[in-house]
Amino acid sequence: MALQCGIVGLPNVGKSTLFNCLSNAKAQAANFPFCTIEPNVGVITVPDERLNKLAELVHPQKIVPTTVEIVDIAGLVKGASKGEGLGNKFLANIRETDAILHVLRCFDDENVTHVDGKVDPVRDKEIIDAELQLKDLETIEARINKVEKQAKSGGDKDARLAYEVYSRIREALIRGESARTVIFDSKEEARAARDLYLLTAKPVMYVCNVDEASAVNGNHYVEAVREAVKNKDAQILVVAAKIESEIAEFDTYEEREMFLNEIGLKESGVSRLIQSAYRLLNLQTFFTAGPQEVRAWTFHKGWKAPQCAGVIHTDFEKGFIRAEVIKYEDYIAYGSENAVREAGKMNVEGKEYVVQDGDIMHFRFNV
Repeated sequence: MALQCGIVGLPNVGKSTLFNCLSNAKAQAANFPFCTIEPNVGVITVPDERLNKLAELVHPQKIVPTTVEIVDIAGLVKGASKGEGLGNKFLANIRETDAILHVLRCFDDENVTHVDGKVDPVRDKEIIDAELQLKDLETIEARINKVEKQAKSGGDKDARLAYEVYSRIREALIRGESARTVIFDSKEEARAARDLYLLTAKPVMYVCNVDEASAVNGNHYVEAVREAVKNKDAQILVVAAKIESEIAEFDTYEEREMFLNEIGLKESGVSRLIQSAYRLLNLQTFFTAGPQEVRAWTFHKGWKAPQCAGVIHTDFEKGFIRAEVIKYEDYIAYGSENAVREAGKMNVEGKEYVVQDGDIMHFRFNV
């Protein structure tokens, strides 16, 4: 399940530095605009202590974590929707991602130039938001033109529903609001909106890149961003990319932990960012555990047992019979699958079972 988060932002806000911390791919981090011409893709392991604890009990031959793809996309400038800077290339790259990590510069440093001359993360946020909204408005106008005549003639129910949905989104965009803020009343309306693949419909997290002194509690720039997005259906995360790059240089887990303790952080910003990106995509994890491997599998929240079986192999979904399910807490408490069985804590579930985050699954199927 190759799901992607795209890292976006104005030039010189710390996107590539953050990407380098996240992945082994080394994007060029330089003090000038557009140093990242092609999107860099990194496959990022999702930290999950549950996987390690299961492995300690099972002693498998290998441990396989789940992953998310992170894409570092070239810096955008004002006017991108009209082709300025890398313009349409940027917008095409971001359209292919499933969620947006919008990096905002929330630090002062006279040695790092700002494309607009002054640090103002709220203004920076609004520049990119506006460019994405303008591009979405182009999309909406074109789609409205296609369905308006059919909708107003009254004969085509689907066209009428689409026209109503498109019109509501258009009104929001004209007001300077993103498509994700529009709430729909039915599954049919939501599906019509989803089929537009709008840029501003994607879930977004604003990543406030701060200096070392602000890594724990943030600063006035972060508070300004928090105030600006409080009603925008968006998340905020505070990260000090420069510190994260230093943490990435340590060879051992113990060295990293010691450094984090010294600066007052419980875990690295990179770890928090990956976990938050995973949740932003509405993803959860189930596990399989055996002597060959202990493995984390990614699924969409709300999926039923056959869909999750299909994550492992399509044949598992086609021939699904039942799922044997152990709750993570029970597995840890009893120490082994056999002990859980003997205690009567293993549940046998059918096709309608909604898989829960942390479930240890064993699928029975027949093809």
